[in-house]
Order: sequence, then C-alpha cells, then structure tokens
Amino acid sequence: MAEWLLDIVLVIALLVTAGSLLWSRDLFRAVVFFIAFGLLMALAWVRLHAPDIALAEAAIGAGLTGVLLLDAARHLSNGEYGNDAGEDEKP
Repeated sequence: MAEWLLDIVLVIALLVTAGSLLWSRDLFRAVVFFIAFGLLMALAWVRLHAPDIALAEAAIGAGLTGVLLLDAARHLSNGEYGNDAGEDEKP
C-alpha cells in the first residue's frame, strides 16, 4: 500500500511541476521547475527499476541541460543576446 501511495504522490508531483513549468512567466522560475521535473523523473525511473535511465536523466536532463538553461537565462536577462561573439558595440 505504501508503494502505491508513493507512486501516486510522485505522479501528482510530476504533473504539478510540469504544469508550473509550462505556465511560469518568469524564465528563471521555469528553468528551476525544469530541473525539479528532471529530478522527479529520475526518481520515477528508479521506481520503475531502471537505474541506468535514472542516472542518465539526472545527469543529462536535470544536471547538464539545467546548467545550460540557467546560463542562457542569465545571458537573456543581462541583454547580451543582441551582442554577436562578445564584441563590444561601437557608438
């Protein structure tokens, strides 16, 4: 019974996190929800007895992709996206 309860809570947490991710207007908050979703998916793969996929999901889905998205969000919030190859704009 406890296993079913854990699975139901995990599914609800995944659905709430996915909904929050999709409806978030703040870019940083959306990236944080994306990372949380990846970690919850890794936990779901562990519950499905697939530790290799869980490890890949945690490392790639939440870890590497999350860091890259956080860096992209930082660049977008600084207004650096209009500057090509890091060159200074000339007046």
